[in-house]
Amino acid sequence: MVDAIAAAADLPVAQVRRAAMYSKSLGAVARVALMEGVEALGRFQLELFSPVAPMLAQTAVDVAEAFREMHGEVAFEWKMDGARIQVHKMADDVRIYTRGLNEVSGAVPEIVELARSLSAQELVLDGEAIAFDAAERPQPFQITMRRFGRKLNVERLRVELPIRAYFFDCLRIDGRSIADRPTRERFEALAEAVPASLRIPRLVTSSEPAARAFYEASLAAGHEGVMAKSLDAVYEAGNRGAGWRKIKRVHTLDLVVLAAEWGHGRRTGKLSNLHLGAVEPTTGEYVMLGKTFKGLTDAMLEWQTKEFLARETHRDQWTVYVRPELVVEVAFSDLQASIRYPGGLALRLARVKRYRDDKQADDADTMESVRRIYAAQAGESGG
Repeated sequence: MVDAIAAAADLPVAQVRRAAMYSKSLGAVARVALMEGVEALGRFQLELFSPVAPMLAQTAVDVAEAFREMHGEVAFEWKMDGARIQVHKMADDVRIYTRGLNEVSGAVPEIVELARSLSAQELVLDGEAIAFDAAERPQPFQITMRRFGRKLNVERLRVELPIRAYFFDCLRIDGRSIADRPTRERFEALAEAVPASLRIPRLVTSSEPAARAFYEASLAAGHEGVMAKSLDAVYEAGNRGAGWRKIKRVHTLDLVVLAAEWGHGRRTGKLSNLHLGAVEPTTGEYVMLGKTFKGLTDAMLEWQTKEFLARETHRDQWTVYVRPELVVEVAFSDLQASIRYPGGLALRLARVKRYRDDKQADDADTMESVRRIYAAQAGESGG
C-alpha cells in the first residue's frame, strides 16, 4: 500500500514509508501525499506514547569494512545481546515498549523508575535492557527475556534477576522529534538527557586500530561485538539502514525457516532439519541458503515441530513446508558458491543459535546482507 501511495502521488517511496511509520492512519498519509506533496509529509513526526518500529542494522564483516562504507569518523558502540526497548517519558508518565511495540512497563519497574529520575520532561529513548550474573557478565538473551514474560511475581523476579537499561539513541526531547536529525545531533541530545553510566559505551574514531581494540574490549566484556554508525545518518524507523552496521566475531544471520524435514533415530517423529532462507529484496521471494539440524535441543525440537505443523502449507514424503514466519539466528563459518541453490550461495557449517521470537520475518536479514558477507569474505581470501 505504501508503494501504491508513492506511485499514485509520484513521490519517493522512502518519504511515504517514513510518514506511514509515524502516522496512525495510512489514509491520512495518502491524503497528504496526494493533495499536498512531499514537504507536507514532514508533518508526520514521532509522537509520545506512539511507539515506532526500531531502526535495524545491516551486517559488516569487520571494522575495516565499516570504515570503507562510512567515511571519516565512525561511532562504534558495544553490541549488547539484550532486549531492545523504547522508552517514552512525559514527566512521571513512563512507558516501556519492546521491539514488537508491546508495552511492558509493568514487567520492568526498575527501568520505569530510572526513566522517571531523568531530568528531561519529555523523552523517547532507544536502548537495550539486559540482565547480568553475579560476576557482572551479561546473561544469555533467553535469561534476560524472562523479565518480559511476567505479569505476576514481578517484585520477586526483580530481586532474583535484576535488569539494567543502557541507551544509545534519543529520538525525542522536550517537545521536539529529532529522529530526522543526524546521528551526531541525537548523540548530543542523549548526552544531555542521560548520564554516562546509562549510555552504551561508545567510541567515535577514524582510527581502525582504535576501533579494533574497542571491538575486542566488547568481546572481552562478554558482549556480541560492536555496532558501527554513521554520524550523518538519520534514524530510519522500521528500516535496516545502511547507516548502521553490526559486527560480530562469528558470522551470524537472522534467517527465515522455509521448511523442515522429519528426523531419524531419536528425532523420529520430530521436525528437525531446517531449510533456511533470506528474502531477495528485488523480487520479494525467499531464497534458500542451506539446511541444518545442528544446535537444536530436545526442547527446541518439541517446540518447533508444533509451530511448524501450525504453519504447514504442504508436504512431501520427508518435508513439511511452512509459511515463512519464524526467524532463527544461525551461526556459520563462511559462505560458499553453490550451484545447488538458486541464489548461488550456501551456508557452510551452519548451526542454530536460537529462535528470534522477538523478530518477524520482515526483520530478518536479506540476500543483500548475505552477498555483502560473501563479497568481503572473497576479498579476504584474495578471490
